[in-house]
Amino acid sequence: MSDAAFLALSPRSGAGLLCRAGDRISKPLERRPCRLSSPQERPTEAARQRGGRPGRPPGDGAASFPPCSLPGCSSAHARHPQPDYISQRPPPAARSGGGAVRAGPGRGRCGGPLAPLRTKRRGEGALPVCLRPSGGAAMAAAAAGGPGPGGGGRRGARAATATNILAQLRHGQLSGRGLTRGAQITEALLKERDKQAKWNGIPLLLQKLYEHSHPNSDFSQCQSILKEISPLLSMEAMAFVTEDRKAAQESTFPNTYTFDLFGGVDLLVEILMRPTLITQKKKQKISDDLIKDCLSILYNTCICTEGVTRRLAERNDFVLFLFTLMTNKKTFLQTATLIEDILGVKKEMIQLDDIPNLASLVSSFDQQQLANFCRILAVTISELDTGSDDKHTLLAKNAQQKKNLGPSRAEINQATLLNIPGFIERLCKLATRKVSETTGTSSFLQELEEWYTWLDNALVLDALMRVANEEAEQSSTESSDESGLANTSTRTQLPQSMKIMHEIMYKLEVLYVLCVLLMGRQRNQVHKMIAEFKLIPGLNNLFDKLIWRKHSASALVLHGHNQNCDCSPDITLKIQFLRLLQSFSDHHENKYLLLNSQELNELSAISHKANIPEVDAVVNTDRSLVCDGKRGLLTRLLQVMKKEPAESSFRFWQARAVESFLRGTTSYADQMFLLKRGLLEHILYCIVDSECKSRDVLQSYFDLLGELMKFNIDAFKRFNKYINTDEKFQVFLNQINSSLVDSNMLVRCITLSLDRFENQSDAKVAEVLSECRLLSYMSQMSMRMSFLFRLINIIHVQTLTQENVSCLNTSLVILMLARRKEKLPFYLRTLQQMEYTEKYPGFILNNFHSLLRFWQQHYLNKDKDSTCLENSSCISFTYWKETVSILLSPDRTSPCAIVSYIDEAYMDIDRDFSEE
Repeated sequence: MSDAAFLALSPRSGAGLLCRAGDRISKPLERRPCRLSSPQERPTEAARQRGGRPGRPPGDGAASFPPCSLPGCSSAHARHPQPDYISQRPPPAARSGGGAVRAGPGRGRCGGPLAPLRTKRRGEGALPVCLRPSGGAAMAAAAAGGPGPGGGGRRGARAATATNILAQLRHGQLSGRGLTRGAQITEALLKERDKQAKWNGIPLLLQKLYEHSHPNSDFSQCQSILKEISPLLSMEAMAFVTEDRKAAQESTFPNTYTFDLFGGVDLLVEILMRPTLITQKKKQKISDDLIKDCLSILYNTCICTEGVTRRLAERNDFVLFLFTLMTNKKTFLQTATLIEDILGVKKEMIQLDDIPNLASLVSSFDQQQLANFCRILAVTISELDTGSDDKHTLLAKNAQQKKNLGPSRAEINQATLLNIPGFIERLCKLATRKVSETTGTSSFLQELEEWYTWLDNALVLDALMRVANEEAEQSSTESSDESGLANTSTRTQLPQSMKIMHEIMYKLEVLYVLCVLLMGRQRNQVHKMIAEFKLIPGLNNLFDKLIWRKHSASALVLHGHNQNCDCSPDITLKIQFLRLLQSFSDHHENKYLLLNSQELNELSAISHKANIPEVDAVVNTDRSLVCDGKRGLLTRLLQVMKKEPAESSFRFWQARAVESFLRGTTSYADQMFLLKRGLLEHILYCIVDSECKSRDVLQSYFDLLGELMKFNIDAFKRFNKYINTDEKFQVFLNQINSSLVDSNMLVRCITLSLDRFENQSDAKVAEVLSECRLLSYMSQMSMRMSFLFRLINIIHVQTLTQENVSCLNTSLVILMLARRKEKLPFYLRTLQQMEYTEKYPGFILNNFHSLLRFWQQHYLNKDKDSTCLENSSCISFTYWKETVSILLSPDRTSPCAIVSYIDEAYMDIDRDFSEE
């Protein structure tokens, strides 16, 4: 099988990359529902209120990493429960009669409007008709060696013999006794049964391969035998990846099944690892071509036969051995593809420290190999997906953290990578490399292998056919002499658009790895390194020409999709870029590297004009590391954000990236910098005038609006100027009230700001207080109580997640401000009255009591979370703790204790809410 043909089957195609890049990005964080799904796929409002608030941050509930951009996309690295390769059973469609062989759970294709194009493995591998028993009687007869129900006589005996061979092989592989591989069966018997059973000579070829691969052989005959086997398997693998996503049960692939059943997979593993098992001083040498053939056949079998990949993954010695094959450039791509596939199903994450000579291995990679290697690294540095939504509750996460006191393997692997000399620097160079700097003037055949690695199979065929046709047309006008032929390889090059797409694919992998490292335990170390290596200025220079480039009519997109499809490489790069900006800016002083020198000066001027001290981080920013050019990266982002179409999925991601710049301690200068660029008016236009329907985009806009307006009287004045009619204000309120899970951060911002403004004596503030509709609305006690009641009512301890815990913190903010004004008893008494009005006495207050008990367990052990709460509210964490303790006081005579307002008959505060 040619390298190009092998790589065409690789899941490392453009589609597979996009699909899994989207999944992997959210892995290191909490798992969330897909935020770019169509409305039909979104949960109902009731479900959203009960189960969670997608997209909120760890800590106080501001936004964290956005989730996957691909609706219906399954995780490339999720650990799927798979049966052992030997214990597979044919699916229901493959059974006949009352067969005793029951089907296990098959693996169907990923659904959704943008189903992943990643090459999937075969579902439960069905035996072809010629291989499978015809029922329970056939299996019983086979085990006994007698004829099956096919009838007596010669024909029935032949069928029984074929079934008997398979049954004995299966039994031997399960028990370890008797027949375990085809080499133990006589050649005469295999020849007799081969044609009838339609084995296509595979058992005989495996027997020959076994005979020529003994410990003292020179492997000279092995390659020729593999050349006969390879086409039989590669045709099935090619049919599998080009079958237009038919259900797994609609077709069977007997050649790969037969190859595995007769011991072919284990034999190839033995051949590959033979040099490592021999203690002789002179090791056996296996040719590169033989290694490539073995890897190709193994991969084809993994594609078509369920369970093979998992069995290989269970062999740690083989997995680590594969990494040693990556030192050879001739076998690098085949090895990397197989490793990635194996790690994707491995139950336990490998430790990078166990890889022999990892540092020297990585240093030996060229830039292209390093980008490919990032796909493997992505599996090893991302936290494993639990695969179950109920495991993402804060209760479950806290219970898991108690069990795992030390760092996880993913965190250990991240530290290992950071200790490799020059690793981060090389990633930054790859991420910021211009297309013109990539290796050019390569011949068509040299680029061919590279393109098969990245592009969707059908797209590869289409694009390369076009290039081949162009070559043929040019060749027809050239002389056919030797000089003309010699010039062909240097003349024929891939189109520039394909080179751009190639570079995009590389950058996707690199940006993802950097993203994960920026969120790890060594975040400050990574920040320092990527600032030093000028990642941000480099991305700023690529913004117009590559990251947010204009689409041309000939721009390449995935086969069967258009340029606006969410799995387009261009779109995926944009989303990954925005995620990187978010993780880079979030609560870190290096966020000012997103500006250029002139913009930093503007921040200083804003502070001086307002007569407030400059932010220390602005003063301390190294001007040699900031963006160059007329605009910084943040300003460029704002410009494209305001031009984004109403239906664009980028609105969510852009809002999250900009919000991360504002998060942390509130900075008046930062807010004014964005207000002067029309950000508030843009947000209000999207919420009110366009009447945005997407809950996801609305949530991101509400969160951003809250950070933009918090404590800023100028922002509230601008708000009132834009929302200048009662009709507009009512639309705005309807959007807020439609889902408090989405809008509660804005409610918190308004409540905090109102409290601060009411305590100021400035004339400008007093004017805005009297005129602003929003502040007047929130100043009404009935409105605050309504928000408080609903915030407590829509969350419960068992359904608290990282996404909706912000509702609990917002309710606490309202009560803390009431406590400051000595009105806490009034608020609690009003809640009690509202319970009786709703005819649910005790329900709200019992629930709130449980929520606060959980709050103590959760936040008192999390330094980062407490810091986030303090920074976002400008209320000391000590005051947070005191307020919760007062509310939870068991003294029923205390006017500030919740229990004082719950009648004995409805008391239910001692329930154990911990996870089992």
